Amino acid sequence: MNTARIVVLVIALGAGGVAAYLASGYQNAPTPVAPVAEKLPTVEVLIAKNDIQLGQAVKPDDLQWQSWPAATASSAFIRRDARPDAQIQIAGSIARVPLMQGEPIREQKLVRAEGSGFMAAILPSGMRAVSTEISAETGAGGFILPNDRVDVVLTRRLKNPDANGATAGNDLIVSEVILSNIRVLAIDQAPKEKDGQTAVLGKTVTLELKPDQVATLSAARQGGTIQLALRSIVDVNATELTVEDQAAKRSGGVNVIRYGVQVRQLTSQK
Repeated sequence: MNTARIVVLVIALGAGGVAAYLASGYQNAPTPVAPVAEKLPTVEVLIAKNDIQLGQAVKPDDLQWQSWPAATASSAFIRRDARPDAQIQIAGSIARVPLMQGEPIREQKLVRAEGSGFMAAILPSGMRAVSTEISAETGAGGFILPNDRVDVVLTRRLKNPDANGATAGNDLIVSEVILSNIRVLAIDQAPKEKDGQTAVLGKTVTLELKPDQVATLSAARQGGTIQLALRSIVDVNATELTVEDQAAKRSGGVNVIRYGVQVRQLTSQK
């Protein structure tokens, strides 16, 4: 064997040994430990186990405890460490607003009936529930549903001061908004939308009114025809027309419009 072959063999053997050494060192190296995620502190809060509808009496089976990040748990939530028996204590309360599955329970959204009907229970303090007759024509074709907002329009007949001794056919028909941004509580006796229906044809609508608005509606029912105008959902927070505004508007007279042009202003008769 010549010298060149010996040198090549020695180099090959040396390279093999180095490779074997490096491989054994890599296999014996410790496996890196994955970092452990920091566990956030949690609290158990009471949530709705099922959907709870407006006016529905809450049962213990409708509620359950759920872990919730402590940093995002509102002080209005019901916590298990503070009220461990809340699931039983709240049973029998009536939902003032619809509650969705998984939504934390707040005391402000529930009320104890104490033997009263659900309508009296869900009415806000100081408000009144008043019913009036409607039809498909005066109730927006049945597309007004509970919790919608409406304007109440009064249409009445006025004597035409320019028609001396004229027949009733020459009287003026005028309309005005007497109440605005009024919440609808129920259509007939349906306090909520059922089975996904998008229209309710009823004969009676129940409105949520202030005491002074009750008198306005009662007087209007005797003086003409009542019609409801459905408001857009984006106008819910719009300023409502107060009773004082309505009185000032009526005292200022009624504008008579013919073919899009104001022809005169009728002053109210006192």
